Amino acid sequence: MASASAIASYNWAKGTAAFGAPGVAPAWTSSSKDVVGTAYSAASRVWWTESHGVLNECYYPTIDRPQTRDMELLFTDGSTYFHEEKRDFSSEFAYIDADALAVQITNTAPDGSYRVIKRIWSDPHYASVMTHVRIEGDEEVLAKLQVFALLAPHLEVGGAGNSASGLDVAGQKILLSWKGGTSLAFGVAGGFAKTSCGYVGFSDGWQDLHENFKMDWEFSQALDGNIAVMGEIDLNAVRETVSQPGNGYREFLLGMSFGDGHHGALSTLMQSLATPIATSLDRFIEQWHRVETLGMLAAQSGDNGRLLRISHSTLLTHEDKTFAGAFIASASIPWGQAKGDEDLGGYHLVWTRDMVQTAGALLACDNPDTARRALVYLACSQRPDGSFAQNFWVDGTPYWGGIQLDEVAYPILLTWRLWHANALADFDAHTFITRAAAFLVRQAPITQQERWEENPGYSPSTLAIVICSLICAAYIARAHGSENVAVFLEEYADWIESHLEEWTVTNDGVLLPGVKRHYMRLRPPQCGEVYAMDGCENETVHLHNRGPGQQADYEAREIIDAGFLELVRYGIRSPHDPLVIDSLKVVDHVLKRETPKGPVWRRYNHDGYGTGQDGSPFLTHGQGGGWPLLGGERAHYELAAGHDIRPMIASYERFASNGGMMPEQVWDYPDMPQHGLYLGDPSGSAMPLVWAHAEYIKLLRSASDGKVFDKIPIVEERYLGGPGGRGKGRKDLEIFKMRRHVDSVMAGGTLRIIAGLPFQVTWSNDNWQSFHREDAVSVAAAGWFYDIAAGAEQTAPILFTLYWPQENRWEGTNYTINIRPTAGH
Repeated sequence: MASASAIASYNWAKGTAAFGAPGVAPAWTSSSKDVVGTAYSAASRVWWTESHGVLNECYYPTIDRPQTRDMELLFTDGSTYFHEEKRDFSSEFAYIDADALAVQITNTAPDGSYRVIKRIWSDPHYASVMTHVRIEGDEEVLAKLQVFALLAPHLEVGGAGNSASGLDVAGQKILLSWKGGTSLAFGVAGGFAKTSCGYVGFSDGWQDLHENFKMDWEFSQALDGNIAVMGEIDLNAVRETVSQPGNGYREFLLGMSFGDGHHGALSTLMQSLATPIATSLDRFIEQWHRVETLGMLAAQSGDNGRLLRISHSTLLTHEDKTFAGAFIASASIPWGQAKGDEDLGGYHLVWTRDMVQTAGALLACDNPDTARRALVYLACSQRPDGSFAQNFWVDGTPYWGGIQLDEVAYPILLTWRLWHANALADFDAHTFITRAAAFLVRQAPITQQERWEENPGYSPSTLAIVICSLICAAYIARAHGSENVAVFLEEYADWIESHLEEWTVTNDGVLLPGVKRHYMRLRPPQCGEVYAMDGCENETVHLHNRGPGQQADYEAREIIDAGFLELVRYGIRSPHDPLVIDSLKVVDHVLKRETPKGPVWRRYNHDGYGTGQDGSPFLTHGQGGGWPLLGGERAHYELAAGHDIRPMIASYERFASNGGMMPEQVWDYPDMPQHGLYLGDPSGSAMPLVWAHAEYIKLLRSASDGKVFDKIPIVEERYLGGPGGRGKGRKDLEIFKMRRHVDSVMAGGTLRIIAGLPFQVTWSNDNWQSFHREDAVSVAAAGWFYDIAAGAEQTAPILFTLYWPQENRWEGTNYTINIRPTAGH
């Protein structure tokens, strides 16, 4: 059962071991949360979620480690009915206090004969989740009512391999579960009347009660399986902690406590249950009142600041308490009810893109200290080459292995914002951002994955963030006296900016009659370029998550998203640019959907990431739904264009759940009541999506400022502030890298050769009748470069070869760069 030394002092329950090992295959639960709660204090290292009227995943000791599936109450009169909270009751949700994350759930029995009022919070000092239960009804009903608490442990991030036993602690019956080094103690003040441990689907308490409305089983243990534990609460027991019969209600206090070992979990539970309810709950609320009010931004809302307060608290809740500054994307597992132990990560991982969005929203709330904490954490999570893992656990361990250039670039933007706000304090971020910028120089403009984490190529949204980050990195490099590095980074950004339309725009669009020229979702790598795929000769994009028999390969010009709006948001393109306006016409024609709550936009056409057409949960394919987040991005564009965004703010608020949680996706098809899917309501994906809450906060800040909060003035000045709004960035560069060759440069332009190692270039512009041999110039971590000017009247190609002195090796290839005429020649 466990080591003798660890359990010698416990009175373990004696009886029969449960049957049915190891139980059915484990699964998680619904991702559609009403709330994600935690104590404001860092001393309480537990987080909890609630949906469908019951507690769901609880996380311990870090916010990326779910340890339970759910905990609910079961009811019977012993002979005529069996009621289960999450399936049979109607449920109402409310916050106990507008500024705290303690909640009250009112669940009403199917026949209305009694109702269950639960107040849920976490102990402000311990890793305990507390539930105070009050059951109200006719005394005749309550006198017969039997109540049971059912808990499904999923310790160490999985339902398999869990063990449990009943035991006696100080005369009280407690349930203890464990797996690896993590233990979970579950009890009621005064102790359970009876306990049982079982295997899910065979010998668990639900099966027992559902069979004949009685608790016949009292299994003492269930080892190494998918288990559930159940305890009976004697409502009519005369104890100080349970209300006296005869007054139309019953009350009791439940606790779930976690520990790194049995004794830690058990002692924590008993401490929490021994604390008076009012003391614990009042202290929980008092701690959350430390969060500053947001009156300035609330004035821009359509709901008197309700969603703003919830969004701000939700952002803070998703920060870990052991790894300070680590913010996860969501304490949920999309379509979790259909996912098992194989889905270790869900969304409870760190994505730098989502993290920086969170930190930016906190800056919008004038909270630079927390944003700086996020930056310091990111600096500690950076890889030696300057990059970041696609996502990672809060301890920095990578999970998925893709490279997304925007995720490398976003931390540079955060650094600049804190620098610009004089909020870096004593943190020296120069080396951190220099390494990130160097990685971008080596890799850009082609990303292995764009922001939807699926395809390689030239992505407008990714390139927008890369351009901005390089300009910001240059700004900080110049402030540190590295003028040559600053100019080099600026000019690399200029090179990307000057090729945006060439790389990301189709001139032969087919999505909207009359609009031939528009931005694409992305242009795939050309044949011979890094990450090139099958079909590169036809610019084919392979869409993921497409179902059997569905077309998965499309020409790039056939797929659009609204990622190009990032070019406007950050100040690279004008909102009045005709190309932007035409592209929006295509977006609205293809991706916009109307719902009773307002318009919503899909990610891109033919998206397969979403609930199935038949209402089935997403496993490997489905159909993408609308993302409220994208409505926020569109509202930011409309603000930049000078339009009234108040209706869009109100629409954004309507997509929030009763608990104020913003879904990743909503159902934008006709209602399917049999699957609980309704037009405009959450569709089973992540909820809350922290990025969506961050977008809402920034939208209110933008409305308050009268300008887009994310816009970067030095970027806007460089690319939109020149004569006639054409910008001041350099336009004559063509860049050659070993990972991305070019074959021409315009007459009068400059060919820049870039490498990550020192090199010597031998080149000629007269077919080797004469030649030049020069060493490349160092730009610190960004590498080495050499420029060759193409004459304004030159027609002969530039020929060159490279020598690598550190390896004493010639490249062995002569490269030919043709001269193309300038416009008008």
